[in-house]
Amino acid sequence: MDTVTLAERPDLASATYDIPYPPDSPAFMRGDLASLLIRGRRVVRRWPHLVVAALEDGRPVARGIVVPYSSAGREPLPSGWDEAAVWTAEDALDGVPCDAACALEIAVHPSRAGRGLSSVVLGAMRAAVRAAGLTSLVVPVRPPDKAAEPAVPMAEYAARVRADGLPADWWLRTHVRAGGRVEGVAACSSTVCAPLDRWRAWTGLPFDRDGPVLVPGALAPVHVSVAHDHAVYVEPNVWVRHRV
Repeated sequence: MDTVTLAERPDLASATYDIPYPPDSPAFMRGDLASLLIRGRRVVRRWPHLVVAALEDGRPVARGIVVPYSSAGREPLPSGWDEAAVWTAEDALDGVPCDAACALEIAVHPSRAGRGLSSVVLGAMRAAVRAAGLTSLVVPVRPPDKAAEPAVPMAEYAARVRADGLPADWWLRTHVRAGGRVEGVAACSSTVCAPLDRWRAWTGLPFDRDGPVLVPGALAPVHVSVAHDHAVYVEPNVWVRHRV
């Protein structure tokens, strides 16, 4: 399996970004406003050397997106995905030299799922970060199977291990097997706050009562206020640090 950065193969940018998410991916995550700062083609225009693609027969079948940020004067880790996006945008606007990197996503074409491409992309991301002269790579990991247990705190979920000491969750286990080290929970990683009609469109649920609502695909309950016409979802992730 070949891997390239889009700095090496800018002609593959459209095909790389056209790799779809799985059909059951939660639509409500499009409502994370911080992600609009650095999602999409602006990332490849600014940091093509940090967007990687895995190729099969010369065509992209998986992608990985990394963004740089400066760790100087900041906490050891961002609070989560959203703050990493904000740090990156701030540093880009201010022209601040960066020394660290955060992975925003790994996406594998649904038709190629279960073939180990995530590990291939992780390796390519580490290589890209190293080649860029950045000294660390952190990942706010979203374990998709956590959605089956939204009421369980992420700290409890992430602490589960198998008899061999590896994480019980398959996606965390993939990261650890690839050399990652779990460093803690990002309790407030991503936030989606939107009016109830938008939540209804995203989920098909009525959103007609106050309190927590369990939404398919969500890793934690969504909190609803009918009187104030909004619902708020705060997603927890798990911080994993990879050697570069």
